[in-house]
Order: sequence, then C-alpha cells, then structure tokens
Amino acid sequence: MLTIQNLHAFYGKSHILHGVSFNVQAGQIVALLGRNGSGRSTTAKAIMGLVDCQGSIKWKTNRFEGEIVGRKAYQIAHLGIGYVPESRDIFPKLTVHQNLLLGQKGSGKGSRWSFDDMYAMFPRLHERHNIEAGVLSGGEQQMLTLCRTLMGDPDLIIIDEPTEGLAPKIVELVGQYLQTLKARGISVLLIEQKLTIAMAISDRALVMGHGSIVFDGTPDSLRADAYTRKEWLEV
Repeated sequence: MLTIQNLHAFYGKSHILHGVSFNVQAGQIVALLGRNGSGRSTTAKAIMGLVDCQGSIKWKTNRFEGEIVGRKAYQIAHLGIGYVPESRDIFPKLTVHQNLLLGQKGSGKGSRWSFDDMYAMFPRLHERHNIEAGVLSGGEQQMLTLCRTLMGDPDLIIIDEPTEGLAPKIVELVGQYLQTLKARGISVLLIEQKLTIAMAISDRALVMGHGSIVFDGTPDSLRADAYTRKEWLEV
C-alpha cells in the first residue's frame, strides 16, 4: 500500500532523514519507534507533504496508484491518507459534532464511517457532542482528533504519539480503537514511544535512529533484540 524508498527530508539546511526505506501493507498496524529526535515525526510529515523531501513515496489503493512526493498535503489527504499529529489540532471554538463534520470529505456518502460509529466507539464524545472542543480533557481531544480524521474515510491513518499524556485507561482504549481500525480494513502507521501498547497491537515494528531505520521486524524479534532496545529505544 505505502512504499517508501531512500527518503531524505530537510528543515532548511538541516538534513533530518537519511535514506529511509520501509513499507506498510494493507491491513497492517506498523509501529514506528525510537527516541525523541530520531526522525519519526519528520517521516510522518514527509509522507503528508509537510516538509521538503527527496526520494520516493508510492501509494497504491483503488483510488490512486503512483508517486506522491511533491504533492500538497490536502491532495495527499484526498488520496486516502489520514494524519493525526501529536499536537492534536482540534478547532477549540467549534463543538465536538462540528469538528467531526469538518473531517468529512465531500458529502460523506459512501464512507465506511459515520457519526454513529464515532459515538459508539467513544460514548464520551456523544455525551459532549454539543460542547466546544476547547474545554475537553486531553484524552477527549485525542479521541476527537482520531475520529475527525476517520470521518475522511482514509485507507491509511498515520498517528503521532496518540497516548502522550493520557491516563492508563485511555491508553488502553486507544489501543482497542486502533485494533478496531485494522478490523475495518484500515492500515495504521503508529508513531509511539510506549513499547507496551506498540508491541501488543502491531504486526511489524520499525525502529529509527539518527534519521534512519535501524530495525525492521516483528514485535517478537524486537523483544529478543536486546542491543536494539538498549541502543535506540527509551525503555
């Protein structure tokens, strides 16, 4: 579905990604792990057209097949890639329901997801659907951001640090939510520091270090690789 080859990314003159290559298959949850500053978030932004990059990012679904490097972020989103940034970026003065409505592309007809689906997964959002999003708790805002992205009916969703700052019960809920996405046929690229949730739900684990992929394998093989865990991960 997503094939990245020899990807380099830059912030001005700063060279951040150095030849990153990996792929995400249809129906997979792939965890992208690493320490702060390793290049994980930059990888997400490169996929979404938000940073200057060189190399190849190929996208293949029934909507589109081809190269997406050089396209604008809104164009990439319309090709079926959803992005949930670490900053969450809700619209604070709009209600929960209005935030979800803004996530729809077109009329929303034909989408795999509806308002009822969102409220069924996160009943707390249903309870507060007429409340301004800015007064929600951090966990509730994370739920809202995830659901708003889903309302655009993506085939792949990139989620950057979804459990950062959340209570353990909400972290567990986010893990269940991601497995629900997989069951509904959506691939997930999960950028995460917490090994527990990433290893529990992922099909593959990637580890980044200094802007490169230093490990690509199964969660079980990463558990057995003491050197990689000690050298490149915060455990």
